[in-house]
This record gives sequence, structure tokens and C-alpha cells, in this order.
Amino acid sequence: MARVTVEDCIDKVHNRFDLILLAAQRARQISGGAELTLDRDRDKNPVVALREIADELITPVQLREALLNDLQQVHLDDDDVPDEVGSLSASAEALRLTAETPARNQTSSRRAAAAAAAAAAVDYD
Repeated sequence: MARVTVEDCIDKVHNRFDLILLAAQRARQISGGAELTLDRDRDKNPVVALREIADELITPVQLREALLNDLQQVHLDDDDVPDEVGSLSASAEALRLTAETPARNQTSSRRAAAAAAAAAAVDYD
């Protein structure tokens, strides 16, 4: 159970902050059930991740891609092709519907005015 430090990995990933982000990503992958590339040797996931980086068993490029993929809000499949015309027409339709719909306060004020007019029209004689 050798001690792994940031200095062991700094020649693989030159920025300490990037190293920590990548090691944390790998530790999350290991927690999620990813296959280990070396013997765990009773180490916790962050230590295993640092050991894998130090031994160059997993590349920083792979970890960067996985990290970016996990942080993306929209995941495109390989067969999905963004359709600019369809997206624009859907946006235009949504804007048109929004413009046609009266605002809530206008609708309620119209109802109140109609109710007041109806009440004033009632003859109490």
C-alpha cells in the first residue's frame, strides 16, 4: 500500500487543480462500478484513481472527455443531427403562441370590468 501524492501525478497532469478534477472524476467512475485497472489493495477510490493516473493506466484525455460528457446538459446520440430549420420553426411557433396569449393581469382586469359593467346594468327598481 504505497502512499500516492499529487507529486507522483503532476508530471502526467501539469495543473494540480486539473489533476484533482480528473482524479475525482475517476473516483466517481469507480464508485459507479467502472472496472479497475490495478489491484485495489484496500485503498479508497480517490487513492486508486491517483494511482491509476500515476501509473498511466488511464489517460487524462479519457478522463477529460468523461468529465465533459457528464457535465453536459444535453446529450446527443450518434444518430441525432441538430435540425436548425426545425428548431427555428419551433421557436417561431412558440413565440407566436406567446404573443397571441393575453397577459394574466389583462385578462383578470377585463373580467373585473365586465363584472362591474354587469353589476351596474342591474336595475334594482
